Amino acid sequence: MGADAAAVVVVGGGVMGLATAWELARRGKRPVVLERFARGHREGASHGATRNFNNAYDEDHYLDLLVRAREGWDSLGDVGGAPLLRLHGLVTHGDVDLRRIHERLAARGIPAEVLSADEATRRWAGMRFDGDALWSPDAGVVRASAALIEFERRILAAGGDVRWSTPVAAIDDRGEGIDIALADGSHLRAETVVVTVGAWSRNLVGELGLPRLTVTEETPAHFAPVDDAVWPSFNHYVDPAEYPATVYGMPTPGEGVKVGFHRVGDEVDPDARPHVPTHLDTLAGYVREWMPGLDAASAVPISCTYTSTDDGVFVLDRRGRIVVGAGFSGHGFKFATGIGATLADLALDESARAAEPFRLPQVS
Repeated sequence: MGADAAAVVVVGGGVMGLATAWELARRGKRPVVLERFARGHREGASHGATRNFNNAYDEDHYLDLLVRAREGWDSLGDVGGAPLLRLHGLVTHGDVDLRRIHERLAARGIPAEVLSADEATRRWAGMRFDGDALWSPDAGVVRASAALIEFERRILAAGGDVRWSTPVAAIDDRGEGIDIALADGSHLRAETVVVTVGAWSRNLVGELGLPRLTVTEETPAHFAPVDDAVWPSFNHYVDPAEYPATVYGMPTPGEGVKVGFHRVGDEVDPDARPHVPTHLDTLAGYVREWMPGLDAASAVPISCTYTSTDDGVFVLDRRGRIVVGAGFSGHGFKFATGIGATLADLALDESARAAEPFRLPQVS
């Protein structure tokens, strides 16, 4: 192929696009990644030092994807002297069926145990519990920013190409191939294109029959610990009469403990995002009540986007020569290596299918 053509082009260089391109490179391909923003930008959903590696799921399609993702993260080995997964464990508590989750994890050989509130408090003195808690030692965080750097390094080492500050204006599936129109007026040809552009998905591939995607600005915050207590990652299914949504969080070395409400932000235009914190007083109130080991007055807010389907289920599918990964709904990062492998399957094999809940509606 010429310089203006590639077998597989990945549009979108966040974690999903880079993980997909890395997986394609592992399979002997030389993908080209096109990302509209510069390396290290903060306009999407993939920046920051940590993301929760939360394994407390009870649905088969997520557990299957989790197992595949874990294999992918592990295969990357040590990066900068440490694995990309920091497995300090996860504690889940509140209004959720802990025993069902425990059973589903145990069925897959994933270690977990149900603890009493007293035992959980003894282990994690910085947190408060009012009922049983599920402890999973095989969880923790993904070193997010380090992962992005490592994916790019491996793509380039395998002969692929990552082009930053290269926005795509349009994607045209012409049957015999894909024409990708760039914002500078040039064009790139591809046999197949994978589109992982988050908040910009509907603009580029809305004609594929995507479900409704809602873009919100979410603002978790880092809080400073008051002592040197041990911190796990955590999920707290709170009383909706008191707090707006489930609380999640994790320790981030050098920054504190990240705490956030899941999917409560204001709907935004991703090209005009205000970068203004919301619910910060309520979040500080939650920390004051439930996390005595943190200084509730020390919040340093973080801004990112969620691009969510109504039910929070991802879209992983193919139409013609276009493969799309979208709607990761604020809980996709942990799955990135599994999602990348799934999207690579779809790109290279027209007969491949993701799990049924991830598929687009059938076209009549």
